[in-house]
Amino acid sequence: MKSPSQTNAIDFDSAKLQRLGFGQQQPSLERPVSLAKLRQQMSMQLQTSLEPQRILGLFFREVQRLVPLDALSYEHKSSDLRLEFGQRGHHSISYSLSHEGEHLGELVFRRNQRFSEQEQGNLESLLATLLYPMRNTLLYRAATQSALRDPLTDTGNRIAMDQTLQREIELSRRHQQPLSLLMLDIDHFKQINDTHGHSAGDDVLKAVAASIKNQLRNVDMVFRYGGEEFLILLSNTSREAAALVGERLRFAAQTEEYIADGRPIELTISLGCSTLLPGESAESLVRRADNALYVAKREGRNRLTMAG
Repeated sequence: MKSPSQTNAIDFDSAKLQRLGFGQQQPSLERPVSLAKLRQQMSMQLQTSLEPQRILGLFFREVQRLVPLDALSYEHKSSDLRLEFGQRGHHSISYSLSHEGEHLGELVFRRNQRFSEQEQGNLESLLATLLYPMRNTLLYRAATQSALRDPLTDTGNRIAMDQTLQREIELSRRHQQPLSLLMLDIDHFKQINDTHGHSAGDDVLKAVAASIKNQLRNVDMVFRYGGEEFLILLSNTSREAAALVGERLRFAAQTEEYIADGRPIELTISLGCSTLLPGESAESLVRRADNALYVAKREGRNRLTMAG
């Protein structure tokens, strides 16, 4: 008898794939009547998408033509990817998927009846069809995420900002919740570059970005807007609450210790804040925050100005 929870490690290499019958079979469109034919058909179907939810949903549905399941869950922590299908069952079998040392995630099958030895063998054989589709989708996901990040500060870039801002505005209106923006600029940044060099300037940018993220909630988002400018998107945040966040950021940046060539760098930031108005566009919201930032810099820097 099997225990309610079983944990297995699957490492697919070329020899394993050969033993499972890959490499010799030709695709077939016939309705599967055996493990071999089901595996063959799934090999074709799972290669048709790079969307993890679609791939795993299809896998979950097709596997049940051979092994009844109540639920399937998948997690790949480094990609921040977690998916669940079906309802949880009392008994489970979990697999750690890897290929040539590359971790491809954790997958768990669940149902209310225990799994037989034959069913476990069938599941392991069918898992081979998931190997390359999941590897491809994880690579695609990593490339997509990389395309939306600023490589120096590990914040979102302008492309990510445009996409996210539009989505957050729509959510704000749908749920009738406030949305605020902070536009942040490092004061006299050119002077830091001129005095200490661009490498020191890069270090300051990274330190300021880290300081910003340390002061925010998980739901808040930071984007590199320009050279030394950052945009902070504060969902479900009123004008008054955004002002408090802005002052907290300003104080944190001012008290941070910045060192270049063994010498401390005096650093302050200026901020402009705007809160979404009824019917306002994304462009207008950003422009008002930018105008407020300009006022803060014109009035002496190291301060927060609220948009009118």
